[in-house]
Amino acid sequence: MQDLVNTLNGLVWSPALIYLCLGAGLFYSIVTRFVQVRHFGEMCRLLFSGKKSEKGISSFQALAVSLSGRVGTGNIAGVAAAIGFGGPGAVFWMWMVAFLGAATAYAESTLAQIYKEEDEGQYRGGPAYYIEKAMGQKWYAWIFAIATVLACGLLLPGVQSNSIGNAVETAFGAGTMIETGFGLISSAKLLTGTVLVLILGFIIFGGVKRISRFAEIVVPFMALGYIIVACVIVAMNIEQVPGIIALIVGDAFSPMAGVGAAIGWGVKRGVYSNEAGQGTGPHAAAAAEVDHPAQQGLVQSFSIYIDTLFVCSATAFMILITGMYNVHGAGEGVFLIQNMGADVAANSPAFTQAAIESMMPGVGKPFVALALFFFSFTTILAYYYIAETNVAYIRRTIKVPGAMFVLKVGIMAATLYGAVKTADLAWGLGDLGVGLMAWLNIIGILIIFFAVRPAMASLKDYEDQQKAGVSEYVFDPEKLGIKNADYWVKRLKRRQATAQNEMDVPGAVPSAD
Repeated sequence: MQDLVNTLNGLVWSPALIYLCLGAGLFYSIVTRFVQVRHFGEMCRLLFSGKKSEKGISSFQALAVSLSGRVGTGNIAGVAAAIGFGGPGAVFWMWMVAFLGAATAYAESTLAQIYKEEDEGQYRGGPAYYIEKAMGQKWYAWIFAIATVLACGLLLPGVQSNSIGNAVETAFGAGTMIETGFGLISSAKLLTGTVLVLILGFIIFGGVKRISRFAEIVVPFMALGYIIVACVIVAMNIEQVPGIIALIVGDAFSPMAGVGAAIGWGVKRGVYSNEAGQGTGPHAAAAAEVDHPAQQGLVQSFSIYIDTLFVCSATAFMILITGMYNVHGAGEGVFLIQNMGADVAANSPAFTQAAIESMMPGVGKPFVALALFFFSFTTILAYYYIAETNVAYIRRTIKVPGAMFVLKVGIMAATLYGAVKTADLAWGLGDLGVGLMAWLNIIGILIIFFAVRPAMASLKDYEDQQKAGVSEYVFDPEKLGIKNADYWVKRLKRRQATAQNEMDVPGAVPSAD
């Protein structure tokens, strides 16, 4: 099984995908005139000025849901893996894919807003929807939807639960070994997997509103707590920071692990962590209640900064400052740098736990286990929501009885399976899922740009209204030449009809809606 997964990953994560991720980010950065820099202030303003409705969630809730998908085990174990296999220079390439990917995130999330739909009392949208409506290729949209259901429903949850299980086992011990259908596993991992599944079931059977409320509370708390601990450790070793930055930048261009390893692992783990271009973030973006599609595109662009430039950098600095890492070379058991035991897995939270433990004895291991629980569990919730949205897309054409129930059971089973299996297999399956979605989505948004350019038209329209100083933004897709944006056309007509009715009533005050 492991050999098959490794072979498939070698095909999916070929250099072509690495260059596609970086190239798409650079392309959208140039054509938007670096929207991720120009509108940084507007991103912050919009983050807390959004609203919600019975059908949609607020911009902040949508950010929290998408961050719950982005801020996960990739920020702890993923960064460790990037350093362990690509060297310190891989961190630089994680930064690059984040900076450039923020423009990609704007494009894909704006597209999700433009082409979203109302489905059974809530907003739905994402790559499958905008591929069908903007590209006019329903078959391609179906391929993405099916790939996403498989990736987010079955392949990716196991990565998150595996890291939780490993962190708990490292922090509190393995306990007794138990013979199960999964083989011989520790009681700690089995108990962890069981608790995860029970809590997961309670929340996902409550729907997107329960998921968004949970993420809205937990995500800011867990990210802030983690960054505070990282800042304390960095402050305790502040004299090392210039040297660490020099190490990261220098190794990026003269990498000890080789150019391909540094860039490849940096981009792979960067995309896994911040999900820019992967096509997961747009699902939460589509659920937001906003006055203009570009607004949520900007908010989602900001989430890339939070994920990689803040949280991932916090992990990287802790690991590199304390020296608690190995760098693997070519061949089994070969190390370019070995500061820890040869049996310490890079595809695990062990580097991070050791880094914090070395500075805060007795705290590091349990703290990372707790952080990983919140980080990874909320990511599993986001994966469920993404998979659910794509099942809803498929059900527009084919009504499959009990499809949502099967999905819920499937993701719970995948979570339990991942919690007790080996890290290499779990990460291999996760990488496969991420790679498939990234190929399909990035090609899709590039084709859409050259065909109809809706995200660019939306950005220009928003900037024109911003310059005009309007008190309330209005989005008219037909005026901009954007077709199939049915939700926004109906919304505009409703508002115009309401305004006309209010004008016909003497003394009436026009509604803000």
